[in-house]
Amino acid sequence: MNFQQLRIVRETVRQHFNLTEVAEALFTSQPGVSKHIKDLEDELGVEIFNRKGKRLTGLTEPGKELVGIVERLLLDAQNIKQLADQFTQRDEGQLVVATTHTQARYVLPQVVKQFKAVFPKVHLVLHQSSPEEIVSLLQTGQADIGIATEALAGAEQIATFPYYQWHHAVIVPETHPLANQKNLTLAQIAEYPIITYHEGFTGRSQIDKAFSDAGLTTDIIMSALDADVIKAYVELGLGVGIVASMAYSHARDQGLTLLDTEQLFMCNTTFIGVRRGHYLRNFAYHFMGLCSDDLTESIVKQGTSGIV
Repeated sequence: MNFQQLRIVRETVRQHFNLTEVAEALFTSQPGVSKHIKDLEDELGVEIFNRKGKRLTGLTEPGKELVGIVERLLLDAQNIKQLADQFTQRDEGQLVVATTHTQARYVLPQVVKQFKAVFPKVHLVLHQSSPEEIVSLLQTGQADIGIATEALAGAEQIATFPYYQWHHAVIVPETHPLANQKNLTLAQIAEYPIITYHEGFTGRSQIDKAFSDAGLTTDIIMSALDADVIKAYVELGLGVGIVASMAYSHARDQGLTLLDTEQLFMCNTTFIGVRRGHYLRNFAYHFMGLCSDDLTESIVKQGTSGIV
């Protein structure tokens, strides 16, 4: 038994049992992948995968249990490397933070600035992804920290910590009929075409729920992944924009008016997520501490200990 065999088992599951894609992902040959799997099965005396002809179709019962052990072994092997780096290159290395455009653009710049001032030799990667992709990057060990409003809470193997709370707000051109409207209602907003986030991004589910609970039908003519795109089309007069309130800047977004609608939409919580059992370098804890004073190293370690 060797680590390459274990990597192949893990990658076979990730690639939905397509050995061609497994070989490409691991930079090897398909016959080599097949041989590693057969050798491991022969050594263990059990079949790991179900087969239909030469094609793999799923995991056997022993295979299902084996995959969990494989994940833990490979995670611990990665942790050993991280542990060694922690003591040999304490203030050097790489930190991968997977997050959405909204967080990277409007929330994290000051955190990143402070972090780089303390750890100038750490290569910080801001991996902008969808919430579902962020979960996957954490689960597969490709990201150290995930930050998002959607998807993180309740995700398998991911420990989450509240980062901050925020509300949606409405933006319109300065000349729009709603620009000077006092005590704005959902019914008044629903009278106009709406431009907002794509499903699954930046609390979109909360927007839909607010109108649905009020018995209102909306005409969402455009959806986008980030607020900059939404604001661009609102400026053109194509519709009323609903964005995260922190995405609006009076100085930067001249020509647009931000309407206070905090009372109309539910509060959203953005979470920081870390895979349970994943060894974090000292600078990763520092980054999270810059995000929130409540996220001390001891609190994070307590929340992420163990593998689910």
